[in-house]
Amino acid sequence: MNKIYFKILKKDTKTRARLGVLITPHGNILTPSYVIVATHAQIKCLKPSDIKKTKTQVVIANTYHLWEKILNPKHEILNPEPSPMASYGAGKSKIQNSKFKTFLTQKLGVNLPTMTDSGGFQVFSLGFGRENHVGKILTPLNGVSPQVMHRRKNIKITGKGVYFLLDDKKQFLDPKLSIKIQEKLGADIMFAFDECTSPLDDFRYNQEALERTHRWAEISLRCKVKSEKLNGKRQMLFGIVQGGRFKSLRVQSAKYIASLPFDGIGIGGSLGKDDMVKTLKWLVPYLPEEKPRHLLGIGKVKDVFNAVENGIDLFDCVIPTREARHGRIYTKTGHYDIRKNVYAKNKLHKLFKGNEKQKLEGQRLATIQNILFFNNLLEDIRKSIRNN
Repeated sequence: MNKIYFKILKKDTKTRARLGVLITPHGNILTPSYVIVATHAQIKCLKPSDIKKTKTQVVIANTYHLWEKILNPKHEILNPEPSPMASYGAGKSKIQNSKFKTFLTQKLGVNLPTMTDSGGFQVFSLGFGRENHVGKILTPLNGVSPQVMHRRKNIKITGKGVYFLLDDKKQFLDPKLSIKIQEKLGADIMFAFDECTSPLDDFRYNQEALERTHRWAEISLRCKVKSEKLNGKRQMLFGIVQGGRFKSLRVQSAKYIASLPFDGIGIGGSLGKDDMVKTLKWLVPYLPEEKPRHLLGIGKVKDVFNAVENGIDLFDCVIPTREARHGRIYTKTGHYDIRKNVYAKNKLHKLFKGNEKQKLEGQRLATIQNILFFNNLLEDIRKSIRNN
Protein backbone atom coordinates (compact mmCIF):
# COMPACT_ATOMS: atom_id res chain seq x y z
CA MET A 1 0.00 0.00 0.00
CA ASN A 2 1.33 3.49 0.83
CA LYS A 3 4.34 4.52 2.85
CA ILE A 4 4.55 2.95 6.31
CA TYR A 5 4.41 5.57 9.02
CA PHE A 6 6.46 3.61 11.53
CA LYS A 7 10.05 4.15 12.56
CA ILE A 8 12.19 1.89 14.74
CA LEU A 9 14.33 4.08 17.00
CA LYS A 10 16.31 1.41 18.83
CA LYS A 11 16.56 -2.36 19.18
CA ASP A 12 17.40 -4.33 22.29
CA THR A 13 20.64 -6.29 21.92
CA LYS A 14 19.51 -9.38 23.86
CA THR A 15 15.86 -9.77 22.80
CA ARG A 16 13.59 -8.82 19.88
CA ALA A 17 12.31 -5.80 21.83
CA ARG A 18 12.38 -2.52 19.94
CA LEU A 19 11.60 1.12 20.57
CA GLY A 20 9.59 2.89 17.90
CA VAL A 21 7.17 5.61 16.89
CA LEU A 22 3.96 5.14 14.91
CA ILE A 23 2.74 8.31 13.20
CA THR A 24 -1.03 8.87 12.84
CA PRO A 25 -3.23 11.85 11.94
CA HIS A 26 -4.14 12.27 15.61
CA GLY A 27 -0.65 12.11 17.03
CA ASN A 28 2.39 9.91 17.44
CA ILE A 29 2.31 6.63 19.37
CA LEU A 30 5.52 5.73 21.16
CA THR A 31 5.97 1.97 21.09
CA PRO A 32 5.83 -0.48 22.77
CA SER A 33 2.42 0.78 23.84
CA TYR A 34 -0.63 -0.52 25.68
CA VAL A 35 -3.79 0.14 23.67
CA ILE A 36 -6.71 0.92 25.98
CA VAL A 37 -10.07 -0.65 25.12
CA ALA A 38 -12.87 1.82 24.38
CA THR A 39 -15.55 -0.59 23.14
CA HIS A 40 -18.24 1.96 22.27
CA ALA A 41 -15.67 4.71 21.59
CA GLN A 42 -15.78 5.45 25.31
CA ILE A 43 -13.60 4.25 28.16
CA LYS A 44 -16.16 3.00 30.66
CA CYS A 45 -16.48 5.10 33.83
CA LEU A 46 -14.20 7.87 32.53
CA LYS A 47 -14.95 11.38 31.38
CA PRO A 48 -12.86 12.85 28.54
CA SER A 49 -10.96 14.97 31.07
CA ASP A 50 -10.10 11.79 33.00
CA ILE A 51 -8.47 10.15 29.97
CA LYS A 52 -5.82 12.85 29.82
CA LYS A 53 -4.74 11.94 33.36
CA THR A 54 -3.95 8.36 32.39
CA LYS A 55 -1.16 8.89 29.80
CA THR A 56 -3.24 6.95 27.27
CA GLN A 57 -1.69 7.16 23.79
CA VAL A 58 -4.21 5.17 21.74
CA VAL A 59 -7.56 3.40 22.17
CA ILE A 60 -9.27 0.59 20.28
CA ALA A 61 -13.02 0.65 19.60
CA ASN A 62 -15.28 -2.22 18.61
CA THR A 63 -16.52 -2.32 15.02
CA TYR A 64 -19.32 -4.75 15.84
CA HIS A 65 -20.74 -2.68 18.70
CA LEU A 66 -20.57 0.60 16.74
CA TRP A 67 -22.10 -0.90 13.60
CA GLU A 68 -25.62 0.43 14.11
CA LYS A 69 -24.49 3.87 15.25
CA ILE A 70 -22.44 4.53 12.12
CA LEU A 71 -24.65 2.95 9.42
CA ASN A 72 -28.23 3.23 10.69
CA PRO A 73 -29.82 6.44 9.30
CA LYS A 74 -31.92 6.72 12.48
CA HIS A 75 -28.74 7.48 14.40
CA GLU A 76 -26.84 10.73 14.18
CA ILE A 77 -24.02 10.41 11.68
CA LEU A 78 -20.95 12.48 12.34
CA ASN A 79 -19.15 13.43 9.15
CA PRO A 80 -15.40 13.17 9.73
CA GLU A 81 -13.20 15.73 8.08
CA PRO A 82 -10.65 14.43 5.54
CA SER A 83 -7.49 13.00 7.06
CA PRO A 84 -4.38 15.10 6.44
CA MET A 85 -2.21 11.94 6.38
CA ALA A 86 -1.87 12.01 2.60
CA SER A 87 -0.11 15.35 2.77
CA TYR A 88 2.02 14.46 5.76
CA GLY A 89 5.73 15.02 5.16
CA ALA A 90 8.88 14.66 7.18
CA GLY A 91 7.81 17.19 9.79
CA LYS A 92 5.63 16.41 12.78
CA SER A 93 3.90 19.56 14.00
CA LYS A 94 1.26 19.54 11.26
CA ILE A 95 -0.19 16.22 12.36
CA GLN A 96 0.41 16.45 16.07
CA ASN A 97 -1.39 19.75 16.31
CA SER A 98 -4.31 18.81 14.06
CA LYS A 99 -7.73 18.89 15.70
CA PHE A 100 -9.84 17.38 12.95
CA LYS A 101 -12.66 15.18 14.24
CA THR A 102 -13.86 11.71 13.39
CA PHE A 103 -16.81 9.78 14.74
CA LEU A 104 -14.46 8.07 17.20
CA THR A 105 -12.65 11.17 18.47
CA GLN A 106 -15.91 13.11 18.84
CA LYS A 107 -17.51 10.31 20.84
CA LEU A 108 -14.34 9.77 22.87
CA GLY A 109 -14.11 13.49 23.56
CA VAL A 110 -10.32 13.45 23.25
CA ASN A 111 -8.06 13.98 20.24
CA LEU A 112 -6.20 10.65 20.41
CA PRO A 113 -5.07 8.05 17.86
CA THR A 114 -7.74 5.37 17.44
CA MET A 115 -7.96 1.78 16.26
CA THR A 116 -10.91 -0.40 15.36
CA ASP A 117 -11.03 -4.18 15.33
CA SER A 118 -12.58 -5.99 12.37
CA GLY A 119 -15.58 -7.56 14.12
CA GLY A 120 -14.10 -11.02 13.58
CA PHE A 121 -13.65 -11.79 17.26
CA GLN A 122 -17.30 -10.97 17.96
CA VAL A 123 -18.21 -13.63 15.39
CA PHE A 124 -16.24 -16.08 17.51
CA SER A 125 -17.82 -14.99 20.79
CA LEU A 126 -21.33 -15.02 19.32
CA GLY A 127 -20.92 -18.49 17.94
CA PHE A 128 -18.48 -20.75 19.70
CA GLY A 129 -17.48 -18.79 22.78
CA ARG A 130 -20.90 -17.86 24.05
CA GLU A 131 -22.46 -21.21 23.26
CA ASN A 132 -19.71 -23.34 24.82
CA HIS A 133 -18.27 -20.93 27.39
CA VAL A 134 -14.87 -20.94 25.71
CA GLY A 135 -12.73 -17.83 25.75
CA LYS A 136 -9.67 -16.58 23.91
CA ILE A 137 -7.30 -18.25 26.37
CA LEU A 138 -7.84 -21.96 26.88
CA THR A 139 -7.59 -23.36 30.39
CA PRO A 140 -7.83 -27.17 30.43
CA LEU A 141 -10.97 -27.54 28.33
CA ASN A 142 -12.90 -25.16 30.65
CA GLY A 143 -15.14 -28.10 31.39
CA VAL A 144 -16.05 -28.36 27.72
CA SER A 145 -16.36 -31.76 26.11
CA PRO A 146 -14.37 -32.23 22.87
CA GLN A 147 -17.64 -33.42 21.32
CA VAL A 148 -18.89 -29.81 21.19
CA MET A 149 -15.78 -28.48 19.45
CA HIS A 150 -17.45 -27.62 16.16
CA ARG A 151 -20.85 -26.59 17.42
CA ARG A 152 -21.43 -22.97 16.45
CA LYS A 153 -24.85 -21.62 17.22
CA ASN A 154 -26.49 -18.44 15.92
CA ILE A 155 -23.84 -17.97 13.22
CA LYS A 156 -23.15 -19.40 9.79
CA ILE A 157 -19.66 -18.93 8.39
CA THR A 158 -19.30 -19.01 4.59
CA GLY A 159 -16.54 -18.17 2.14
CA LYS A 160 -18.12 -14.76 1.59
CA GLY A 161 -18.71 -13.76 5.20
CA VAL A 162 -20.74 -14.51 8.31
CA TYR A 163 -24.50 -14.67 8.86
CA PHE A 164 -25.62 -14.16 12.46
CA LEU A 165 -28.33 -12.80 14.72
CA LEU A 166 -28.07 -9.27 16.15
CA ASP A 167 -30.94 -8.09 18.34
CA ASP A 168 -33.02 -10.98 16.96
CA LYS A 169 -32.42 -9.76 13.41
CA LYS A 170 -30.48 -11.66 10.76
CA GLN A 171 -27.29 -9.82 9.84
CA PHE A 172 -24.38 -10.39 7.49
CA LEU A 173 -20.81 -9.21 7.95
CA ASP A 174 -18.07 -9.59 5.34
CA PRO A 175 -14.72 -7.92 4.60
CA LYS A 176 -16.28 -5.17 2.49
CA LEU A 177 -18.76 -4.12 5.17
CA SER A 178 -16.16 -4.40 7.93
CA ILE A 179 -13.83 -2.01 6.09
CA LYS A 180 -16.72 0.33 5.25
CA ILE A 181 -17.73 0.59 8.91
CA GLN A 182 -14.17 1.14 10.09
CA GLU A 183 -13.60 3.83 7.47
CA LYS A 184 -16.76 5.66 8.49
CA LEU A 185 -15.73 5.47 12.14
CA GLY A 186 -12.56 7.28 11.12
CA ALA A 187 -10.05 4.96 12.79
CA ASP A 188 -6.39 5.80 12.26
CA ILE A 189 -5.64 2.06 12.26
CA MET A 190 -8.06 -0.59 10.99
CA PHE A 191 -7.86 -4.39 10.93
CA ALA A 192 -8.68 -6.75 8.07
CA PHE A 193 -11.72 -8.99 8.57
CA ASP A 194 -10.71 -12.42 9.86
CA GLU A 195 -12.04 -15.59 11.44
CA CYS A 196 -10.93 -16.23 14.99
CA THR A 197 -11.09 -19.93 15.81
CA SER A 198 -11.56 -21.61 19.18
CA PRO A 199 -8.61 -23.18 21.04
CA LEU A 200 -10.70 -26.36 20.87
CA ASP A 201 -10.87 -26.41 17.07
CA ASP A 202 -8.81 -29.11 15.36
CA PHE A 203 -6.18 -28.73 12.64
CA ARG A 204 -8.59 -29.27 9.77
CA TYR A 205 -11.02 -26.58 10.90
CA ASN A 206 -8.17 -24.12 11.57
CA GLN A 207 -6.84 -24.79 8.07
CA GLU A 208 -10.23 -24.03 6.51
CA ALA A 209 -10.62 -20.90 8.64
CA LEU A 210 -7.13 -19.77 7.68
CA GLU A 211 -7.95 -20.01 3.98
CA ARG A 212 -11.00 -17.81 4.59
CA THR A 213 -8.96 -15.32 6.63
CA HIS A 214 -6.35 -15.03 3.87
CA ARG A 215 -9.02 -14.60 1.20
CA TRP A 216 -10.75 -11.96 3.31
CA ALA A 217 -7.40 -10.21 3.85
CA GLU A 218 -7.05 -9.76 0.09
CA ILE A 219 -10.61 -8.41 -0.19
CA SER A 220 -10.04 -6.03 2.75
CA LEU A 221 -6.96 -4.67 1.02
CA ARG A 222 -8.74 -4.16 -2.30
CA CYS A 223 -11.61 -2.35 -0.58
CA LYS A 224 -9.18 -0.14 1.28
CA VAL A 225 -7.17 0.77 -1.84
CA LYS A 226 -10.33 1.50 -3.84
CA SER A 227 -11.78 3.69 -1.10
CA GLU A 228 -8.52 5.56 -0.64
CA LYS A 229 -8.40 6.43 -4.34
CA LEU A 230 -11.98 7.70 -4.22
CA ASN A 231 -11.91 9.85 -1.08
CA GLY A 232 -8.22 10.50 -0.51
CA LYS A 233 -8.41 9.49 3.15
CA ARG A 234 -5.36 7.82 4.62
CA GLN A 235 -6.10 5.13 7.22
CA MET A 236 -3.68 2.34 8.05
CA LEU A 237 -4.77 -1.26 7.58
CA PHE A 238 -3.27 -4.17 9.49
CA GLY A 239 -3.54 -7.77 8.29
CA ILE A 240 -4.13 -10.51 10.86
CA VAL A 241 -2.12 -13.70 11.35
CA GLN A 242 -4.22 -16.67 12.44
CA GLY A 243 -3.67 -20.45 12.62
CA GLY A 244 -4.70 -21.38 16.14
CA ARG A 245 -2.30 -23.49 18.18
CA PHE A 246 -0.69 -25.16 15.14
CA LYS A 247 2.86 -24.16 14.23
CA SER A 248 2.66 -25.00 10.53
CA LEU A 249 -0.50 -22.91 10.12
CA ARG A 250 0.89 -19.99 12.12
CA VAL A 251 4.05 -19.91 10.03
CA GLN A 252 2.05 -20.24 6.83
CA SER A 253 -0.18 -17.36 7.86
CA ALA A 254 2.72 -15.17 8.96
CA LYS A 255 4.45 -15.63 5.61
CA TYR A 256 1.31 -14.96 3.62
CA ILE A 257 0.09 -11.89 5.52
CA ALA A 258 3.66 -10.53 5.47
CA SER A 259 3.70 -10.86 1.68
CA LEU A 260 0.70 -8.54 1.30
CA PRO A 261 1.02 -4.73 1.30
CA PHE A 262 -0.49 -4.14 4.74
CA ASP A 263 0.65 -1.20 6.88
CA GLY A 264 1.13 -3.43 9.91
CA ILE A 265 0.53 -6.91 11.24
CA GLY A 266 -1.98 -8.06 13.84
CA ILE A 267 -1.63 -11.39 15.62
CA GLY A 268 -4.97 -12.86 16.55
CA GLY A 269 -6.67 -16.08 17.43
CA SER A 270 -7.12 -18.13 20.54
CA LEU A 271 -4.07 -19.44 22.33
CA GLY A 272 -3.41 -22.17 24.86
CA LYS A 273 -2.81 -20.95 28.41
CA ASP A 274 1.00 -20.98 28.12
CA ASP A 275 1.30 -20.89 24.33
CA MET A 276 1.65 -17.15 23.71
CA VAL A 277 5.46 -17.02 23.85
CA LYS A 278 5.80 -20.23 21.85
CA THR A 279 3.43 -18.90 19.18
CA LEU A 280 5.29 -15.58 18.92
CA LYS A 281 8.62 -17.37 18.58
CA TRP A 282 7.13 -19.36 15.68
CA LEU A 283 5.83 -16.47 13.63
CA VAL A 284 7.62 -13.20 14.49
CA PRO A 285 10.78 -14.17 12.53
CA TYR A 286 8.62 -14.22 9.37
CA LEU A 287 7.11 -10.74 9.91
CA PRO A 288 8.51 -7.61 8.21
CA GLU A 289 10.94 -5.87 10.53
CA GLU A 290 9.86 -2.43 9.32
CA LYS A 291 6.15 -2.84 10.08
CA PRO A 292 4.41 -2.43 13.47
CA ARG A 293 3.08 -5.58 15.16
CA HIS A 294 -0.05 -5.70 17.28
CA LEU A 295 -1.01 -8.59 19.59
CA LEU A 296 -4.80 -8.65 19.83
CA GLY A 297 -6.56 -9.15 23.16
CA ILE A 298 -3.52 -9.92 25.33
CA GLY A 299 -2.32 -7.73 28.21
CA LYS A 300 -1.52 -9.27 31.61
CA VAL A 301 1.64 -7.89 33.21
CA LYS A 302 3.63 -11.08 32.49
CA ASP A 303 2.25 -11.12 28.93
CA VAL A 304 3.39 -7.53 28.40
CA PHE A 305 7.02 -8.40 29.14
CA ASN A 306 6.89 -11.60 27.10
CA ALA A 307 5.27 -9.85 24.13
CA VAL A 308 7.74 -6.95 24.10
CA GLU A 309 10.72 -9.30 24.41
CA ASN A 310 9.43 -11.18 21.37
CA GLY A 311 9.13 -8.10 19.18
CA ILE A 312 5.53 -6.90 19.73
CA ASP A 313 4.91 -3.15 19.50
CA LEU A 314 1.25 -2.85 20.50
CA PHE A 315 -1.30 -4.90 22.43
CA ASP A 316 -4.80 -4.30 23.72
CA CYS A 317 -6.71 -5.88 26.59
CA VAL A 318 -9.75 -5.19 28.78
CA ILE A 319 -7.83 -6.03 31.98
CA PRO A 320 -7.05 -2.45 33.13
CA THR A 321 -10.66 -1.25 32.77
CA ARG A 322 -12.78 -4.35 33.36
CA GLU A 323 -10.92 -5.42 36.48
CA ALA A 324 -10.99 -1.87 37.85
CA ARG A 325 -14.78 -1.92 37.73
CA HIS A 326 -14.70 -5.06 39.89
CA GLY A 327 -12.36 -3.56 42.46
CA ARG A 328 -9.05 -5.09 41.39
CA ILE A 329 -6.31 -2.50 41.79
CA TYR A 330 -2.90 -2.81 40.08
CA THR A 331 0.25 -1.49 41.76
CA LYS A 332 4.01 -2.05 41.44
CA THR A 333 3.84 -4.59 44.26
CA GLY A 334 1.00 -6.59 42.72
CA HIS A 335 -2.77 -6.39 42.49
CA TYR A 336 -5.44 -6.70 45.18
CA ASP A 337 -9.22 -6.57 45.62
CA ILE A 338 -10.11 -3.25 47.26
CA ARG A 339 -13.55 -4.62 48.19
CA LYS A 340 -12.14 -7.02 50.79
CA ASN A 341 -12.73 -6.14 54.43
CA VAL A 342 -9.01 -5.90 55.15
CA TYR A 343 -9.16 -2.54 53.31
CA ALA A 344 -12.24 -1.33 55.21
CA LYS A 345 -10.55 1.92 56.28
CA ASN A 346 -9.54 2.77 52.72
CA LYS A 347 -11.51 5.55 51.01
CA LEU A 348 -11.79 3.55 47.79
CA HIS A 349 -13.17 0.53 49.70
CA LYS A 350 -15.86 2.74 51.22
CA LEU A 351 -16.81 4.07 47.78
CA PHE A 352 -17.15 0.54 46.34
CA LYS A 353 -19.33 -0.46 49.32
CA GLY A 354 -21.42 2.71 49.21
CA ASN A 355 -24.52 3.69 47.26
CA GLU A 356 -24.70 3.56 43.46
CA LYS A 357 -23.28 7.06 43.01
CA GLN A 358 -20.38 6.32 45.35
CA LYS A 359 -19.68 3.00 43.64
CA LEU A 360 -19.50 4.73 40.25
CA GLU A 361 -16.98 7.19 41.66
CA GLY A 362 -14.97 4.29 43.07
CA GLN A 363 -14.98 2.59 39.68
CA ARG A 364 -13.88 5.82 38.04
CA LEU A 365 -10.92 6.26 40.39
CA ALA A 366 -9.95 2.59 40.11
CA THR A 367 -10.06 2.81 36.31
CA ILE A 368 -7.80 5.87 36.28
CA GLN A 369 -5.38 4.08 38.60
CA ASN A 370 -5.21 0.88 36.54
CA ILE A 371 -4.82 2.54 33.15
CA LEU A 372 -2.14 4.81 34.57
CA PHE A 373 -0.39 1.77 36.07
CA PHE A 374 -0.18 -0.04 32.72
CA ASN A 375 0.78 3.09 30.80
CA ASN A 376 3.52 3.85 33.35
CA LEU A 377 4.73 0.25 33.03
CA LEU A 378 5.08 0.65 29.25
CA GLU A 379 6.77 4.02 29.73
CA ASP A 380 9.33 2.33 31.99
CA ILE A 381 9.81 -0.46 29.45
CA ARG A 382 10.46 2.10 26.70
CA LYS A 383 13.04 3.82 28.94
CA SER A 384 14.64 0.45 29.62
CA ILE A 385 15.03 -0.31 25.91
CA ARG A 386 16.36 3.20 25.25
CA ASN A 387 18.95 2.84 28.03
CA ASN A 388 19.96 -0.71 27.15
